[in-house]
Amino acid sequence: MLSKNTYLIPDLTKPEMIPTRDGYGKGVVEAGEKDERIVVLCADLTESTRSHWFAEKFPERFIQVGVAEQNLALLGSGMANYGKIPFISSYAVFSPGRNNEQIRTNISLNNVPVKVIGAHAGISVGPDGATHQALEDIALMRVQPPMVVVVPCDAIEAQKATVAIAFNGKPSYLRIGREKSPVFTTKKTPFEIGRAEIYRDTSTSSGQADCVIIGCGMLLHNTLLAAEELTEEGIECMVINSHTVKPLDKKTIVESAKKCGAVVTVEEHQVNGGLGSAVAEVLSRNYPVPQEYIGVQDRFGESGEAEELIKHFGMDAESIKNAVKKVIARK
Repeated sequence: MLSKNTYLIPDLTKPEMIPTRDGYGKGVVEAGEKDERIVVLCADLTESTRSHWFAEKFPERFIQVGVAEQNLALLGSGMANYGKIPFISSYAVFSPGRNNEQIRTNISLNNVPVKVIGAHAGISVGPDGATHQALEDIALMRVQPPMVVVVPCDAIEAQKATVAIAFNGKPSYLRIGREKSPVFTTKKTPFEIGRAEIYRDTSTSSGQADCVIIGCGMLLHNTLLAAEELTEEGIECMVINSHTVKPLDKKTIVESAKKCGAVVTVEEHQVNGGLGSAVAEVLSRNYPVPQEYIGVQDRFGESGEAEELIKHFGMDAESIKNAVKKVIARK
């Protein structure tokens, strides 16, 4: 399946496999080289979060907090108040899962530019099981008034996103994964916080696509594969990378809904409170259309290999195709 977007790799079926956490690790080093105010704090998961690359290069700007996620957020807040740009890193089930109150009160309420890095997010954490599969973190973060929420689709975009949030002057949440996932963007692929990117925009003879699929995170690759396969069945889909869940690109989402008349949202997160909910909130106020949700359907995770869990929880390409057909039938 060849990509029709010149900003994506030529063959979507043959991507390199790299975890998005690697993109964060490279990005925070890149940002640290640009600005000595950048510091990294970690809660005893330095190698797992790829924060060790920063620690090795800038040991004087790295702090190992230990298994103390509440202190992680508090130290980050204090350092930000004194002019630093702190990245606080841990598993997403612990940060923001365990220390949500400290993030809310000391980071968001004070509107200080701490960067919360939630690693090992989503069902693809795999064998670690439900306790370590953060599926509620986007919801937790996007309801906090000043918080920026970014969910990169691959390792290259994760590196770009890390550098971007480093210098946005706002509290920010970056969601990254452990599992190796497809790298299908390139260094030339556009990325800007708050702007969704149209990765696929084909039209039927009537001049309109049948459905728009709006996704974030690594499942965007499944979305593109599903869209290509649907073309062979005579169904044309737009595909939008809404990597920034907050602030959401309302203009692009509303325009795509007007063009297509049906929406499917795709995310590796609970369908309640995540990207799908954010899109529905925008459309209900501006241009209501039928919508279907691909994600975790109000349940906890399970132990298993990442790929089998994605299929088991209905987030594979075939499930996305079925959701598209279902929502088109409701038009």
